[in-house]
Amino acid sequence: MGSLASALVPKQERCIRPPYVKAHRAVAQKCLACDGKCAAVCEEQIIKIREDKTPCLFFSESGCTYCDACALACEYDVLHVDAKASIAATFEVDVVACMSWHHVMCFSCKDPCLDDAIIFNGLFCPEIDMSKCTSCGFCVRVCPTNAIKVEVNAYE
Repeated sequence: MGSLASALVPKQERCIRPPYVKAHRAVAQKCLACDGKCAAVCEEQIIKIREDKTPCLFFSESGCTYCDACALACEYDVLHVDAKASIAATFEVDVVACMSWHHVMCFSCKDPCLDDAIIFNGLFCPEIDMSKCTSCGFCVRVCPTNAIKVEVNAYE
């Protein structure tokens, strides 16, 4: 387990919350008393605690397995197993950065996608079918050119 200091990350423009947040507007005030248990128990180590002490997902290392560990560790009524939902983010292939769109055979993003949400038009031109995508983020880290772009959806 890492310490809170090692889990702290600089403030970022947009935060992708774990898929168990019960009330997005209450996160900041409820997380103030916490020591980052959700980040400490994350097996994939994608939950990082920002300077404001709130949890955010970072897909640069791995993706979310929806294992429930962060929600079970939360003691401050922020994350709940019964509030599990898809991660509030949309994923898209940047056709300018993607090697496959430039006729280089690459299936790096498709291989870890357990939901078959990445569809290739022939051998090239991958697209993400958001009707199948769970927003787990496993495709992000493996892309050799960082062509998978993540857009944070608005929270209620």
